[in-house]
Amino acid sequence: MSVRARIADACRVAGREPDDVTLLAASKYSDAAGIVELAAAGQRLFGENRVQDAVAKVAELPYMVRKAIRLHMIGHLQSNKARMAVEVFDVVQSVDSLGVAAAVARAARIAGRPLPVLVQVNVAADPSKSGFAVDDLLRDDRELLALEGISVQGLMTIGPAVARPEAARPAFAALRGLRDRLTGRWPPSALLQMSMGMSADFEVAIEEGATIVRVGTALFGDHHAK
Repeated sequence: MSVRARIADACRVAGREPDDVTLLAASKYSDAAGIVELAAAGQRLFGENRVQDAVAKVAELPYMVRKAIRLHMIGHLQSNKARMAVEVFDVVQSVDSLGVAAAVARAARIAGRPLPVLVQVNVAADPSKSGFAVDDLLRDDRELLALEGISVQGLMTIGPAVARPEAARPAFAALRGLRDRLTGRWPPSALLQMSMGMSADFEVAIEEGATIVRVGTALFGDHHAK
């Protein structure tokens, strides 16, 4: 079954419309040719984990492909790479600290290009993963939302590595709960998106309200691997 068919099935189970969920092709392990191939099949949203890899791949893409697709940063962003990130990405999903948010906002102001971002939250308090701790976000959110140069549009989390998709549900439910907690505290425009779920568990994420699922292996497999 194709990934889009799986998304549609998960939406039916959850009582949602398939158009409510956007498929992001996580092209971390793909080369530029793999991106071109998926773009030719109609895929428009891609995600990269490293700024340097994104810059290199974009340089290899045909002009019309680059104009047709949107590129999201989905990996940890170092503050000193913020300028490059603003130049190459359409959205940074991995704003995982106030320092990174400030660096991206500053780079975006210099570039004269306001940048949409998602706030990455470590809802499972997993020490191996980046992201705001929930308490830290609630402490710093006013300062975060006030930064000029970025436009907060939602939340993102990376679920735990699990043997069964169902085991990831608590993390996804926690992000949904945080979004509900922030409703009224944040403007509606800052809570439009919930990016969560990957190849192994995106159906569960959809059931818990994901609006963006980040799928790599199920789309690319080993094909076009770098």
